[in-house]
Amino acid sequence: MTTIPASIRERLEKPFQLTSDQIQFYQKNRFIKLKQVFDEETISFFNDVISKQVALMHHDNTPLEQRSTYGKAFLQLFNLWREDDAVKTFIFSERLAKIATDLMQVDGVRIYHDQALFKEGGGGITPWHADQYYWPLETDKTVTAWIPLQATPLELGPLEFSAGSHQIVEGRDLEIGDESEAVIQRKLKVTNFDHIIEAFDLGEVSFHSGWVFHRAGANSTNQMRKVMTIIYMDKDMVLKNPDNKNQINDWNTWCPGATIGEVINTPLNPILYQNQDIAN
Repeated sequence: MTTIPASIRERLEKPFQLTSDQIQFYQKNRFIKLKQVFDEETISFFNDVISKQVALMHHDNTPLEQRSTYGKAFLQLFNLWREDDAVKTFIFSERLAKIATDLMQVDGVRIYHDQALFKEGGGGITPWHADQYYWPLETDKTVTAWIPLQATPLELGPLEFSAGSHQIVEGRDLEIGDESEAVIQRKLKVTNFDHIIEAFDLGEVSFHSGWVFHRAGANSTNQMRKVMTIIYMDKDMVLKNPDNKNQINDWNTWCPGATIGEVINTPLNPILYQNQDIAN
């Protein structure tokens, strides 16, 4: 069992104070990048812990050139929090969950699921897409924390955003792949939404909503781009009647036992943070 240093545990629970301007920026653009969410010690520690867990869980050794566009984008492992207690401590961090709560302006958040996204050296693009196409969730009160486990220059393929593109309906019905990359890219070219392509400093974390369009470039280095993500939803999120087969699969996988029309309150979706006046 991995022992987490007390200094790191303390940082995981220390509140990150958002400004009103930062909250307004997120509400307008449905994404935000926040510097110094974590320090070097914390990122280095969990880089090691998460990398070891990914190595244990990853079993597909298909060569890059034999994979689909989606397969070339990254190695994707889910719900690491259920496999390792140290990873669980990171995923359940109140520091991150409070940021998600404050950005969405809700009373608290549950976890939908987590996923490690490791883009190999030479790995391809992550096509334009909107995450919530896959989610059987009643409202847009969702946000994903994208946490690089190293400084991430453009050469490693950091996350890119189309600021404010949650307003676009076209493209929401597309699975991630070659078609979503082409169709959404064409649509975004005729809009005035800013395309944000920036490096991530060590300890910088981004948050984006389920309907904002985003992508990532290729990894042109020989290093692994390591990222951990956590998907949060409003603690009062209701399961909706699924719109497609992917949403049916997500229902059965990430919130099994949840009932359509009721709050998603299953053992896989615990509340990670709620405002104290609500909790009391």
